[in-house]
This record gives sequence, C-alpha cells and structure tokens, in this order.
Amino acid sequence: MIKVSVLYPNGPETKFDVDYYKNTHLPMIAQALGDALIGMELNIGLGGRVPGELAPYVAIAHLNFDSIASFKTSFEPHAATFAADVPNYTNVAGELQISEII
Repeated sequence: MIKVSVLYPNGPETKFDVDYYKNTHLPMIAQALGDALIGMELNIGLGGRVPGELAPYVAIAHLNFDSIASFKTSFEPHAATFAADVPNYTNVAGELQISEII
C-alpha cells in the first residue's frame, strides 16, 4: 500500500481556506479517483516545535492507494482539473511525496 501526501508549506503570507479544501476540493478528488482511493486523511497544522511558532505545514492531505500504478492510473486523467482548483483555496504550491506504508 502507498500513501500520497500533499504538504502545503506555512508562512506569514500563506493563505489556506480549510473549509473549501475540506468540503469542496477533497470531495472532488475522492469522487474523481473512485475506488482507487482507499483512504484519505486531512491534518491541519496547529504549531511548530517552539510554543507560538507556526506549524511548518498549514495542511497535509494523505491519500492511500494499493499501488503507485493505481494512483497514477486514477490521478493522471484529472491532474489538470485538480491543479486548476488550487487558487480557490491557497496561494502556496503543495509538495507531493509518495511513501510506502510498512
């Protein structure tokens, strides 16, 4: 099983609409990916290592798939649509990481 994580860096100028992301963007992704998506989790950053410090990431989304092939097959046809929606919820580019779940 693999986990695709999208990490949105935080900073003083970062804007991130959690409600839009949670209620519009992620459901759009879930619907488009269908049964290939076997799990999803959203984490919202609350703080960093030092009290009062910004969290390194304003949000992190985790999407689980059976394999990299399953992810690519389901995601690639919709990638442009997903990317076009980004300005509706944030002004930062997300970092993507694919990990093996052990």
